[in-house]
Amino acid sequence: MDGAQRRLALVLAGGFALILLAVMLANAESTMSDLAVAHIGETKAHVWIWEATSVVSWLALAPAIWWLVAHLRPPRYSWLVVALLVVAASMPLSLAHVALMVGLRKLYYALEGGQYLFFNRVSNRLLYEYRKDFASFLQFAGLAAVAQWLLARAAVPAQGHAPRRVLIVPVGAVTHQVPADEIDHVSAAGNYVELAWNGRSLLHRATLASVADELGPGFVQIHRSRLVRRDAVRRIETDKSGDFTVTLASGASLRGSRRYRDSVQV
Repeated sequence: MDGAQRRLALVLAGGFALILLAVMLANAESTMSDLAVAHIGETKAHVWIWEATSVVSWLALAPAIWWLVAHLRPPRYSWLVVALLVVAASMPLSLAHVALMVGLRKLYYALEGGQYLFFNRVSNRLLYEYRKDFASFLQFAGLAAVAQWLLARAAVPAQGHAPRRVLIVPVGAVTHQVPADEIDHVSAAGNYVELAWNGRSLLHRATLASVADELGPGFVQIHRSRLVRRDAVRRIETDKSGDFTVTLASGASLRGSRRYRDSVQV
């Protein structure tokens, strides 16, 4: 993480802390108001402990939510699959939240010399908690998605008079910034393209046409499913059929179709 990303991360963390404090205050005041209307005697300290233990439990689960968002977000999976996986993940996360929250409350009440009873007020308490937890989980996941997007954007080099073309390639929790002048060739691979970058292969969910637009005129198409960087070409050998083979500086040999031969020879 570079300096710009670290500064942005601190700003995001501060904003998130302010949001949590505002939510805690609103929930605590709302709970105390509801208890007063229902004529249920409860101390303000206990209400604040309920809210604090809930927030602390969510913070303990924050790394899992961050990882989940980083690994499930499109284009890795379709939106339908993401929605189904989010719903499935919300159930164990809610159970973990409730277990941590109840454990902390029981500890606090025990230190007071009392006893915290989880099922004493609401029937079907787990379902009641899950409905609240699902909304909270969606909010935290949405904040994590926005934060990851902003951090990835902050990593893009600032453009100057002669900007260096960079291809942004998210792979799970990692976002690669791939300089175009370090890519030797690009090949279509189903719903992905395969980038030959510094001796390694990197899959990127995109079409060959969209990648060609991003990489710019420094790349030429030699086959309907293949691009090469023009500066990497060292040799072109044409067959009798008109098809050809290009040899790159890396030593790789790639077949080209005769319909694209003129573009690579210009």
